[in-house]
Amino acid sequence: MLVMAVCMFVLVAASPVRMGYEVGDTVADFKLKNTNGKMVALSDYKDVKGVIVIFDCNTCPYSKAYNDRILALGKKYSKTFPLILVQSNDPEKSPGDSYDAMVKYAEDHGYDFPYLFDETQNVARNFGATNTPHAFVLKKEGAAFKVVYIGAIDDNARDAAAVTKRYVEDAVDAVTSNKAAATTKTKAIGCTIKWAD
Repeated sequence: MLVMAVCMFVLVAASPVRMGYEVGDTVADFKLKNTNGKMVALSDYKDVKGVIVIFDCNTCPYSKAYNDRILALGKKYSKTFPLILVQSNDPEKSPGDSYDAMVKYAEDHGYDFPYLFDETQNVARNFGATNTPHAFVLKKEGAAFKVVYIGAIDDNARDAAAVTKRYVEDAVDAVTSNKAAATTKTKAIGCTIKWAD
């Protein structure tokens, strides 16, 4: 009996632990505080083809390099495929990412899309977000949102002028044309999320 119990433990311990959503998964609803003080839920988005969720922050050099591109995404798809930014860094580890700092950052950069504070870091954990920025393109199917793309915004984190592949835009355009995204997963390039202890 003891041998069997040990064998079962080894099998369970050896199984890979799944971290976050994969392409095709349905995303659980979430509700977080926006920089305007209001609560925003994924389920608030009714008459859209989908949503772009990007885990981002104020302080990461990669996030700063992508800021203009993120603003452009927000403007380009505001009506049909809105953008939601989520900030999940622990302010104790990264003081420049406190809620008050987020409010100022959103104002200074003219954000006209939600910039949400994931204070418990549960949303980042559920998504499996690891970096800032880390993008997820979600397709609306009935009342549900399904993951169609995970990874980098495009193929050049340092130089917007040198971008040759726009992964997020390509995925959004594919969904709006009722096609499958050509690329469904890439490696997110950026700073690691600062997790609370």
